[in-house]
Amino acid sequence: MEDMFSYSDELGPLKVIHVHEPSVNLKAVLVIDNIAKGPSIGGVRMAADVSTEECIRLARAMTFKNAAAGLPHGGGKAVLYGDPKMPREEKERLIRALANALRNEETYIFAPDMGTDEECMAWVRDEIGRVVALPREIGGIPLDEIGATGWGLSHVVDVALQHCDFELQGARLVVQGFGAVGMHVARFLTAKGAILVGVADSRGAIHNANGIDVDILCEIKKDGKCVSEYADAVTMERDDVIGVECDIWIPAARPDVVNKENVHRLNTRLVVEGANIPFTHDAEKYLHEKGILCVPDFIANAGGVICAAMEYHGSSEAAALATIEEKLKRNTSLVLDAVKQKQVLPREASMELAVERVKKAMGFRRYSLFSSAPGFT
Repeated sequence: MEDMFSYSDELGPLKVIHVHEPSVNLKAVLVIDNIAKGPSIGGVRMAADVSTEECIRLARAMTFKNAAAGLPHGGGKAVLYGDPKMPREEKERLIRALANALRNEETYIFAPDMGTDEECMAWVRDEIGRVVALPREIGGIPLDEIGATGWGLSHVVDVALQHCDFELQGARLVVQGFGAVGMHVARFLTAKGAILVGVADSRGAIHNANGIDVDILCEIKKDGKCVSEYADAVTMERDDVIGVECDIWIPAARPDVVNKENVHRLNTRLVVEGANIPFTHDAEKYLHEKGILCVPDFIANAGGVICAAMEYHGSSEAAALATIEEKLKRNTSLVLDAVKQKQVLPREASMELAVERVKKAMGFRRYSLFSSAPGFT
């Protein structure tokens, strides 16, 4: 078993909970990182190769994301071991079992993530009620359906381009990971004049320097097919999309897909991180040294959690979309201005912003994490 305390610091994690129920083949981990700003919100990620370490890192990213977004929520994350494409009945059993196992963990609010969706959240609601991003039919704001994260990313790109030497009209776009986030950010950016030239999903990648029709590609994906089924493009191995020449490169898949071993293959002028922790620190440092702007994950991709939090507090879809635009534009400007003024990496400027907000919230609490208090030594 991994040493949990090797990941702890002054911010957290507060709890690491391992869930195991052999009767339904349930194996999961919940990490509640920090709740100084309020109960934690973080998605349930489902994949066969998730890990406790990944969950801890993702929970911390949610702490920073929620703090940077000014939400009254802390950071948490759950990972569920299993194939997200398993039969619906089996998946429903696992999700319902996980909800019941965590019924009393009231500092965690369920939300969707990679491998789970609004239907999964409806099952959680039916079991325990503590959930966000519900289907529209039961009063939710379906963030994947409306593309809340992609909507936010598109506005982050608008601000980032003010710090670049090219415009969005005619800019070549590559999206790595064509799921709920990647599909919508491609849709929003091409509607503004960008040209999609490269796409990857979990099974392959395609490239067409003259442009890829997003609507056709979305229909292919809705049918459950691989992007390589798109006819008018050159097919490639999945990871070869890293080397496609472009102006804007958006990772929207798994953690650490770009690292010190492959970052030199990137041929772009702007990176906006749509996934959580998609680049290692070494990779981000390399881009900074090469003069390639990289907007970090918890600044760029907060649209989904902003939408989820606003649903939880009773807001409308229109209000959520307006708030996403306002908050992400403001935070991106604050971070990129700090990068320019202080000559630091974008992630360093982003963390300074988020950590300051978390620590201020911790200061309002009777007991801060890991500080001395009556009954504790």
